[in-house]
Amino acid sequence: MKVAIFGQYYQNDTRPIIKDIFVFFNRNEVELVIEENFLKILYEEKILEKQYNTFKKGSELDKSFDILISIGGDGTILRAASFVADSGIPILGVNAGRLGFLAKVQKEDIQSFLQIVLEKKYTISERTLLKLDTNFPENELEINFAMNEISVSRKDTTSMITIETCLNGEYLNSYWADGLIISTPTGSTGYSLSCGGPILTPNVKGFVLTPIAPHNLNARPLVIPDDTEIKLKVSGREEQYLVSLDSRIMSIDKNTELFIRKNPFTINMVEIPNETFFKTLRKKLLWGEDKRN
Repeated sequence: MKVAIFGQYYQNDTRPIIKDIFVFFNRNEVELVIEENFLKILYEEKILEKQYNTFKKGSELDKSFDILISIGGDGTILRAASFVADSGIPILGVNAGRLGFLAKVQKEDIQSFLQIVLEKKYTISERTLLKLDTNFPENELEINFAMNEISVSRKDTTSMITIETCLNGEYLNSYWADGLIISTPTGSTGYSLSCGGPILTPNVKGFVLTPIAPHNLNARPLVIPDDTEIKLKVSGREEQYLVSLDSRIMSIDKNTELFIRKNPFTINMVEIPNETFFKTLRKKLLWGEDKRN
């Protein structure tokens, strides 16, 4: 078995988790390849001493890898997805962060879950991605897909921006707001949820448009089919606005048109038996904690 490892180091919180993972895989003679910067930190913190092979770019991850283990929170998984890209390598998140809708494995259960990974008794959940193009290709990011959301927001002003929105060429609305979030089902439990958007189960074939602090109070989150092409054009007092693809942010001139659609490839997330999406919702959102339920 060949496993790639990518992670974030959170001092004392992460140290025991990382040690447990490496002890387990080394004991079972699993070939480990570690992201270069992460391994450097582990050496500096004296968590590891053994020499390991490393990867630095996504192009170094090929079909020979069985799985990528992401150690951290949901943000770490989003960064791991940019390495995996269209390789099809499944991602398993080990939660060393806080909330963690994507990072399913909790530190208390690492040994039993890693045994499931070793025996390949897991299933795969395909996650739809968003892709961003513009009418000015020089503005585009090298990695132009997002697993959670693509959002536009104001940059150097406290004034709202206007986001003219068209779906499949038909004008929908001009949102007067601090911004607009276009979310995947995976991202519906993230930024979109905090702005009042609905929760979608991961297998729903749809996207969510969620305005951020809209001035027109009748503007509400909207669920659309995932084969819809979305065109956005932003205007406002400032010459630029911000576009974010998960954690990657860039400044865009306000005359730039954005074209957002479903990405041609998906990301494979590892699903552990009995750790279902609904169980995660109950646990993370404290559903059922009210004693009257």
